[in-house]
Amino acid sequence: MATDDHLKAEIAIVGAGLVGLAAAVAMHQAGHSVVVVDRNAALKKTTKKTNNAIWDARIYAISPNNVAWLESLGVWQKLDQTRVSPMHGMALWGDATEAPLTLAADDIHADGLGVIVEAGKLMDALLECVKALDIKTVFGVECESVLTTKAYSEITLTKKTAGIKTITAGLLLAADGSQSWVRGQLNITLKHQAYEHVGVVANFKAEKSHQNIARQWFKPNSEAGLEILAWLPLPDNMISIVWSVPPNVANRLMALEPETLSQTVASAGGNRLGALSLVTEPASFPLNLSTVATPVVETVVLLGDAAHQVHPMAGQGVNLGFRDVVSLLAVLDQKHAYQTISDRQLLKQYERLRKIDVLKMVLLTDGLYQLFSHESTTVKKVRRWGFETTKQQFLKNLLVKQAINM
Repeated sequence: MATDDHLKAEIAIVGAGLVGLAAAVAMHQAGHSVVVVDRNAALKKTTKKTNNAIWDARIYAISPNNVAWLESLGVWQKLDQTRVSPMHGMALWGDATEAPLTLAADDIHADGLGVIVEAGKLMDALLECVKALDIKTVFGVECESVLTTKAYSEITLTKKTAGIKTITAGLLLAADGSQSWVRGQLNITLKHQAYEHVGVVANFKAEKSHQNIARQWFKPNSEAGLEILAWLPLPDNMISIVWSVPPNVANRLMALEPETLSQTVASAGGNRLGALSLVTEPASFPLNLSTVATPVVETVVLLGDAAHQVHPMAGQGVNLGFRDVVSLLAVLDQKHAYQTISDRQLLKQYERLRKIDVLKMVLLTDGLYQLFSHESTTVKKVRRWGFETTKQQFLKNLLVKQAINM
């Protein structure tokens, strides 16, 4: 409820990206009063959807557990299902191995390893839910300051918007991305490591059927450095690529003509899907590993990229963010009548849960990056032994189960 220019809510969320909007929908449906704040004025036009004629180069591999969660929120049903692609399996190549390590959902009688979806389409569905639920939003305005205490947090806006100048909440969720304003304002320590890599993304039409299989190559190269190339299946026999390469290689790729880039990507993947033709303009972004010392400071909780960033090789960035929300909801659901929504013991429990999950993902992604970055003969032998050992069926089944449960 608002008094003069002061808005009060149980939960305030700064950042209206995928994680922030999902948190808003989930917290609202759990019975909490919610307000979402974001600087992006374009978000006000919640009825304007992304152009169906354009494919988004930003894609995510959503895990089965998170698909089920988004379905429970009523979000997944709002997606155009012709724009999502199931992922039935994965094929992984290491070093110069010809035979890949294959992980198939069928091996454990599962429906799939996940679903590939465009960021823009998922954003549309979340915004549609926010509007349908009449969740309070304050878009197109900058935050000026943030105050947090053991009892509440308060945000002051740079200007009065829709009659609102300050927002007070029992819990402030910072979902404002890797360059988090809230994190910076509160001087929360960030452990940051810049990979000497750039991610190049683009979508291509493939000549041969991708069969809903994701393909990934770890390509150590003593001259060019480590390259990690992923091909993810999209509808209409298209693929979305994420090519993790050193900056000088990324610059060369970005400068190529469409036909040459298509041939280069096809060749890098052994021409396994035949000829490729570029569908979307390539884009690039720096790759980083970062985690906060703690995702909780008094009544502020950091979510998603504001709390952690991992290498995109496993496509788990947004899944980690969604699991932040799921974990926080589970903890809040255990709240006793005498506890406030920002009770320190509750938030400590959340902090413990998330540290374990995030650490596991950091060990997986950074461990693989470091393993394939080394060019010594001994390390090569270990890598090849590991690939061959993992091809044993019982170990493959364990990996498939792990992928599905992410």
